[in-house]
Amino acid sequence: MFSRSALRVARIAARPSVTKATRAPFSAGAKLWNAEFVGEKEVPAVSFEGGEAQRSTLIVDKASSSKRNTVDTVVPLTQEVYDSMTPSLQKMTIKDKTVIVTGAARGLGNMMARACIEAGAKNMIIFDANPELGIASAAELHAATGSKIPVEFYPIDVRDAVAIDQAVASITEKYGAPDVLINSAGIADSNIPCEIYDHEMWRRLIDINLNGSFFMAQAVGKAMMAANKPGSIVLVASMSGSIVNYPQEQSCYNASKAGVIQFGKSLAAEWAKYNIRVNCISPGYMDTALNNVPALDAQKKIWKSMTPQARLGAVNDLNGLAVFLASDASSFMTGSNVLIDGGYTLY
Repeated sequence: MFSRSALRVARIAARPSVTKATRAPFSAGAKLWNAEFVGEKEVPAVSFEGGEAQRSTLIVDKASSSKRNTVDTVVPLTQEVYDSMTPSLQKMTIKDKTVIVTGAARGLGNMMARACIEAGAKNMIIFDANPELGIASAAELHAATGSKIPVEFYPIDVRDAVAIDQAVASITEKYGAPDVLINSAGIADSNIPCEIYDHEMWRRLIDINLNGSFFMAQAVGKAMMAANKPGSIVLVASMSGSIVNYPQEQSCYNASKAGVIQFGKSLAAEWAKYNIRVNCISPGYMDTALNNVPALDAQKKIWKSMTPQARLGAVNDLNGLAVFLASDASSFMTGSNVLIDGGYTLY
């Protein structure tokens, strides 16, 4: 019999330690090549652009970086390849678009950022609450493109609305209003019965998953509106916003993701008049590094047994859907919540 002990499982793309916009820049450490420190609007940021001289020294956690499941190269979409495409295939790209991906220092967010570059993104902006891992990830991603695509990192905790507003203003000043937001930052508390769920844990999870979605969408949406620019906002929700999971007890996480889905639908209705589309991705159980712990082995057998495809999602299984929703191929699609779960919710 599976034991429902109070095991806390976290898929963390946003951490509890908030890097405030008013804090000092990163302390000196290992040198990063082609790195420019950007402090516009009091928001510390790190920009990686090919050929530029280094202007600062920043901490890089190479040990953490080496553990991440990433590919060695990311091939940007060139103008020559784009021009050779049929009109239908061109619509499936995000050529020359500025893209923000939150929670992109690792895992699913990082994979979607890579996919966006391969689909033609002009600039890649990473938000994450983990500064050291975020810098290392941005440096790695820039190098993986052959130093062809600017990659910028902002140490943003999605609970910090002020820092988000300042960062989006800084990005808009440098690149113009963003074209795409993929909000992937989120956490999960699992295997905790509601009757013993800690109140501060509840507030923290709701603050990151639901409030963070609101703060990010609002800031990016306002920038799009001010520029009279169409755009696409993709909120990463979960199948847990539509069903109740088994066997784990996770009422708070489920409630937060249900809120994200309804928020996305409501926002889609409100912002259609601005030509801003809002859609949700609802993943099923994903085979991320943070799910690869022995304590979850028993649960994963149950999850797989209840999934028609009999597997967990791979870390790159969201990539195609994320690019599609960001692209003009989905131009008549807004307010949708797309399940991508191997068929789990069919039963």
